[in-house]
Amino acid sequence: MRNKAFAGLAACVAAASCLLSAGTALADKPVNWQTNFQAAATGIMEEVTWFEHYTLWFIIPITLFVLALLVVVVVKFREKVNPVPSRTSHNTAIEIAWTVGPVVILLFLAIPSFQLLTAQLTPPANPDLTVKATGNQWYWSYEYEVGETPLSFDSLLMKEEDRAALGKEDKNAYPRLLAVDNEVVVPVGKTVRVLVTAADVIHAFAMPSFGVKIDAVPGRLNETWFKADREGLYYGQCSELCGKDHAYMPIAIRVVSQQQYDTWLTAAAANIGDANKALMASVDAVKTTDVATAAAQ
Repeated sequence: MRNKAFAGLAACVAAASCLLSAGTALADKPVNWQTNFQAAATGIMEEVTWFEHYTLWFIIPITLFVLALLVVVVVKFREKVNPVPSRTSHNTAIEIAWTVGPVVILLFLAIPSFQLLTAQLTPPANPDLTVKATGNQWYWSYEYEVGETPLSFDSLLMKEEDRAALGKEDKNAYPRLLAVDNEVVVPVGKTVRVLVTAADVIHAFAMPSFGVKIDAVPGRLNETWFKADREGLYYGQCSELCGKDHAYMPIAIRVVSQQQYDTWLTAAAANIGDANKALMASVDAVKTTDVATAAAQ
C-alpha cells in the first residue's frame, strides 16, 4: 500500500513538474530581475550566448587589473608617502606593453565577432519560408510569400479587454504588453528568411531568443533569418525609438510542427482569427497529451 501511495505521489509530482515546464517553455519572454539572455531557440543565439561568456574572460581580468593598478597608485604615490613626485615622462617598455597588449586582446575579440556577424547576416541560399515584416506606427504587418496569393495580416498589441474573445486569458503565456492579436506562425526546424522594412519611420525587428535584431528603414529592404530549434511562443519588441507608442509595438512568433503550420496556413487564407484559435487549441491538446504521457510513465 505504501509503495502504491509513493508511486501515486511521484506520478502527481511528475505531472505537476511537466505542467510547470510546459507552461514555461510555451512562452519565452522577459522575466522580473532577469540579468542573462533569454534561453536560446536558434543556433545563432547559442553562438551569441557563447560569445558573451567568452568576452567575460577578458573583461573581468582587465577590470580587476585596472582596479589593482588604481589601488597601487593611490597607496604608493599619495602625497604623504611620496612627497617628491617622480619627473619620469617616458618609458619605452611600458608604452610598448600598453600598445601591443590591447591590440592582441582586440584580435581575440574581433575574429569570433566578425564570424558571428557574418553568420547572422548571411542567410542560407534556399530558405524554406520567406516572411516580410513591415513596421508601422505602431504595429507590424506581415506577408507570407507562399503560393500565388500571399498571406498578409496585421499584428497589434492585444488589449486587456480582448483576452476572452481571443482565447488568451493565460497571462503567463500571453503577458501584458507583449501579447498580440495575431502571431507570426512558422514551422520548427525550418529556415525562415525575414525581409524587414518600414512604412513611416525607422523601426527595428528584434527577437531575443532567436538572436535577431535588424533595422526596419522606410524605402529599404533589410534581410535577416532564423531557424527555430524548438516549438513555443517567443516575444520581442520594436527596438528603435519610433514615436509615442514605441513601447506598445511587440513582436510574437509561434513555432509549431510542420503539420500544425500547414493546417494553420490553409485556414488563415480564409480567416486569420479562426485559424489562430484552431492552432491554439491544437497546441494545447498536444501539450495536454505530453503531460498525460509523462505522468503515466
